[in-house]
Amino acid sequence: MAKEEKKPEKKATKTPEQIEAEKAAKAAKKAEMAAKAKEAASTTTEVSAAPAEGKSKKGGGKKREEDSAPQPFPEGYVPRLRKRYDEQISTALATELNIKNKMAIPKVEKVVISMGLGKAIAEKPRLEVAVKELSAIAGQKAVICKAKKSVSNFKLREGMEIGAKVTLRGNRMWEFLDRLINLAVPRVKDFRGLNPKGFDGRGNYNMGLTEQTVFSEVDSAAVTFHQGMNITIVTSAGDNLKGLALLKQLGMPFRQEETAKKAG
Repeated sequence: MAKEEKKPEKKATKTPEQIEAEKAAKAAKKAEMAAKAKEAASTTTEVSAAPAEGKSKKGGGKKREEDSAPQPFPEGYVPRLRKRYDEQISTALATELNIKNKMAIPKVEKVVISMGLGKAIAEKPRLEVAVKELSAIAGQKAVICKAKKSVSNFKLREGMEIGAKVTLRGNRMWEFLDRLINLAVPRVKDFRGLNPKGFDGRGNYNMGLTEQTVFSEVDSAAVTFHQGMNITIVTSAGDNLKGLALLKQLGMPFRQEETAKKAG
């Protein structure tokens, strides 16, 4: 017997009214889903924000750190010393050192300020005060340094907090150098000039200050102890002569060393 062939079923045609009704139903469903998603997102944001506020009120959290952190410089701000370097000092250095390539002119790359706090082993509050004062001087949060090895004679164990340091670059570096040269160094007691022998052979200069009160950012009346600091000015000079010429042009007051020895 021959199999009966199935005839294709005819699809029912929809009227224009039915098509419009289906489109309206789909649009209403999309709008309802979007409203639900928006409501869920707002609820999640409120829940996640609540613990953060509680944490900032209870223990300070990140909010207090941001409030206490130094504010950034305004857009387009150029420090006074940086402007003088670009307009005058770089040209004078190129002439003095006979440098034709502008990229080879010596410049300051960074400044590192450090404090050694050996007495903080017995007096822990001393470290907190020193970090606070160093941060005020530099205009940037100081980092606590830990001992790399143990020394039994000094009752020092590896990992103990015994110092603080801060590294300055960019505008903060230029601002600090300006204050160091024009305000802090002239306030040093019995100052007779900086030692020009503080270079390391590669154009980087190292100097020390015995008191933190030479900086106006530290209130001398509220100081409980005097703390010295080491300042390293890292340059791209490459040798001592170029480094000395750069710092002299910046205004560092070096003393004149005696070149002639007295005859016996």
